[in-house]
Amino acid sequence: MATPGILFVTMQPRPDSGLALSTFHSWYDNEHGPDRLRRPRIFTNGLRRPPREARVIALVDVCRRPWDLVADARAPHFTPLQNLPDDAALGLLAVALDITPAPQLSEDAHRTWFLEQHVGALSDTPGWLRSRLFKPSAVEDSSPHDEPVYFALHDFAPDTLLDHVQFSAPGTTLRRSDWSLFYTFGPAPRDLEALSREPPGAEPFTSPDGLTSTVPGADPVISSYVTTADSLRIPYRLEGNPSPDAPTVALCNSLLTSLRMWDALVGLVKRHRPDLRILRYDARGRHDVPQPPVDATLDILAADLVQLLDALRIPRLHALVGVSLGGATALRFALAYPSRLDRFVACDFNASSSAANTQAWKDRVAVAEEDGGAGIRKLAEQTVARWFHPSSLQNADLVRGMTEMVATNNVNGFKHSCTALWDYDLKPEMSGCSVPGLFAVGDQDAKGALVQAMGTFKEMLGSHGAELKIVPGAGHLPMCEQPEAFWECIRHFI
Repeated sequence: MATPGILFVTMQPRPDSGLALSTFHSWYDNEHGPDRLRRPRIFTNGLRRPPREARVIALVDVCRRPWDLVADARAPHFTPLQNLPDDAALGLLAVALDITPAPQLSEDAHRTWFLEQHVGALSDTPGWLRSRLFKPSAVEDSSPHDEPVYFALHDFAPDTLLDHVQFSAPGTTLRRSDWSLFYTFGPAPRDLEALSREPPGAEPFTSPDGLTSTVPGADPVISSYVTTADSLRIPYRLEGNPSPDAPTVALCNSLLTSLRMWDALVGLVKRHRPDLRILRYDARGRHDVPQPPVDATLDILAADLVQLLDALRIPRLHALVGVSLGGATALRFALAYPSRLDRFVACDFNASSSAANTQAWKDRVAVAEEDGGAGIRKLAEQTVARWFHPSSLQNADLVRGMTEMVATNNVNGFKHSCTALWDYDLKPEMSGCSVPGLFAVGDQDAKGALVQAMGTFKEMLGSHGAELKIVPGAGHLPMCEQPEAFWECIRHFI
């Protein structure tokens, strides 16, 4: 088993560098930090740095030291940082000590002194959480002889009074620095605030692999991805209010569409609700499936959203809006994870499947697989004609864009994701739902049949049922076909 340790890095933009602090934070929080968490190992040099990172880091003084863990002591109520929500972690204090012990002390003797005397005294301090002792790591070459022999980190609760805390010891030389936590990055970039504060003229960024991009300025945008537990990459887009405390609305799209299906609605939300942060993502099956393939279920799709929120350190959604498969996913998510959202809007979906519906999806898979997968374009034309209201079909640009969106769905992804709409029944659980929900549907979805169906099961939700809003002049995707009318139907609830 590998020795536990820490990579302790301090960075300071040089005073004469001209590097804006917001640019540094945008790079570190949205590019460098998440990228390092995605990598399987520590690299000992900068040869793999992309050009933008090389330009930024050239303006920063960096001290980088790896350490191996020697001792670890924790308060009974200590919670690891990665398990704390951001509002609880903000302001945590850390006292870092470079330690040169008395020459006669062996490692075992110093460890005993650290745990029994040093930590023993510190643990009586109100607010003490954890103390760790490290030695130079074997991961890299030995440190120069003039560097400290040991390194200690003492963690304290925010607002702990440290002025009178004794860290020194007889015969031991200490060099102390105090730190306060103000940001915790994860494996997915999310710092819109730093992007919004970038100086005029700041340029958009795209990673060398093309999978992450950021747009700075007054309307900042982050596009990137998370990797699920089964190694599936799920792209997402984060925008809207840049405050890290802004309430977040997540949008869950239908089968065979991408996150761009929400473009019109997102524009309306930004205009009418500038207080909201907006998260949308490509659901499992849009691009591919894990290998070997696993058939999707509503439980898997709901768990994917949990992993996305965890990676973005979003403990709770203000609202979740989903349509079709996304609507069923929204209801499944509310039933399975009620502590992760305040409300949900489920659109144009059914609370249970039928044998006929399952067979219809199997038939559509067969069409998509025709001619080595080229049949997906034929399916796209059929699907859009089935989805859209007759008036929507007169909008050539809308039809063309949606047809192309459906036609570019991964065929194998479609095959193994439409299974989430086979053989499911959420109705028995709906009465126990504790999350308020709103249902919405286009007036001509399935020629009006879905209005009737949703009207029957809306009463099953929770103890008071759900309100059902009907969007006039719309079919299966009212937020695409009639975005303004759809917004008017849900704005009071959001």
